Amino acid sequence: MQRTFSVEIGPLRATGVPAILLGVTGIILASGVTAALSKGANRLPETLGEARGLADALSAGSPRHLQS
Repeated sequence: MQRTFSVEIGPLRATGVPAILLGVTGIILASGVTAALSKGANRLPETLGEARGLADALSAGSPRHLQS
């Protein structure tokens, strides 16, 4: 009896060597994202604050008018 490695992600299915390569690729991508986040961690609060301000400005119910 032989076991094969298989991966199913949504409509994507892979078995055998392609599945192993897909798994390794996922691990490498995750480590790259982790490294990028750790390098930019000191700027993350500022970036999130700016994104929150932008979201608030875009989701405002009525447009703001400047008073003259």
